[in-house]
Amino acid sequence: MSFWNRRKTLESAAARHERGALKPSLGWPHLIGLGVGGIVGTGIYTLTGVGAGLAGPGVVLSFVIAGIVCACAALAYAEMATMMPMAGSAYTYSYVALGELAAWIVGWALILEYTVVCSAVAVGWSGYAAGFLRSAGLPEALLAGPSAGGLINAPAIVIALGVAAALAFGMRESATVNLILVMIKVLALIAFIVLALPAFNLSNFEPFAPYGFGSTVGDDGVKRGIMAAAAIIFFAFYGFDAVSTAAEETHHPQRDLKIGILGSMLICTLLYMAVAGAALGGADHRTLAASNEPLALVLRNLQHPLAATLIAGVAVVALPTVIMAFMFGQSRVFFVMARDGLLPQQLSAVHPRFGTPVQMTIVTGVVVAAIAALLPLQRIVELANAGTLVAFIAVAVCLLVMRAQAPQHVRVFRAPLPWLIGPLAIVGCAYLFTSLPLLTVQLFFAWMALGLIVYFAYARHRSMLNGAEQMP
Repeated sequence: MSFWNRRKTLESAAARHERGALKPSLGWPHLIGLGVGGIVGTGIYTLTGVGAGLAGPGVVLSFVIAGIVCACAALAYAEMATMMPMAGSAYTYSYVALGELAAWIVGWALILEYTVVCSAVAVGWSGYAAGFLRSAGLPEALLAGPSAGGLINAPAIVIALGVAAALAFGMRESATVNLILVMIKVLALIAFIVLALPAFNLSNFEPFAPYGFGSTVGDDGVKRGIMAAAAIIFFAFYGFDAVSTAAEETHHPQRDLKIGILGSMLICTLLYMAVAGAALGGADHRTLAASNEPLALVLRNLQHPLAATLIAGVAVVALPTVIMAFMFGQSRVFFVMARDGLLPQQLSAVHPRFGTPVQMTIVTGVVVAAIAALLPLQRIVELANAGTLVAFIAVAVCLLVMRAQAPQHVRVFRAPLPWLIGPLAIVGCAYLFTSLPLLTVQLFFAWMALGLIVYFAYARHRSMLNGAEQMP
């Protein structure tokens, strides 16, 4: 097997491993909870205002466009996940369809995505908790990292390690708690919609698209328009990809994975559109754009101060579920790469009692905690977006490649119109990638260059398929 053609077979990707097999413990409700938990974070509490400032009332259409691009990617994920119901997500699909080097690149991008998101959200949670901890006597030096004027961000360490411990020592229990917390934050958003709808004023939607449909740069240098808002809003949708990393731990993966991936996307798209519509119907889009808490602002203007406080407070509940979803995905991608020999294989050990990769999960938690505790995140958070877009493009390409190379292979779920949704996902994600700031793109390619060095210096030689390459 030549180096450039080194890849897994479909059969090996779909078969359970004798060594290092994860314990199935999750059902489709847990997967939907994992997906919604990863997608719906504090972003929805501010995103409506940000989007309204870029697109006006047309931000509702921006949600639809962003949702369509993500839905195309989600359909590709659902087909690939049911064909290869094993941990690893886009990394595993790329290993089969595109080869080991492509799989490494995708896995390296996923490591970036999940690590940065977890660290950033841990810092965000710390910010919410800081007021309470300050009143409890915790010194200021322990409430923020060096870049924010402190010594170390202790709350961020606690939440990161706490989530890691929960995932390591009780996957089903963690998923059940996550599902309960997700239900709380979804109910809070439904309560907002119910309270805001009676004050719905259709005149707030005129003019519908004050900045036009496309993405144009204004005199202030800011891109505005419905598509410009869609490029920002898109990043509030990703998180469903974490569901596919749970394939190996699902009781009925061929059935439950498609329900988890597509169900979480559908729920979140409808929820986002309803929240945006209710908010815009209750206040002028310029008012929403000027507020850091647009949903709470709408409720206070409607004389619901207690509800505004409670719904804003649920944002604190939303954050740990986001950390849990992305840390779960991170540890599982790490785990499969280690099981394949591309990372140290000892980290792929599965605990005999808990059925989880305890070592890898704890390593993931420590890495996330260290970054959140010490490093400035503001400038690197968008790197997560770059990693996500690369993974989405890879999965869409895998969908098309497998349709061409294995058209007769049994597909429990078949994505409709694959030669339409695949290119739509690729083109849509590529467009969004080009909309990222130049510095973000440069840092992303620097990270990928580092990954290639690691691959050629270490991973390529230790790959489980390296022996096959040496065979005549």
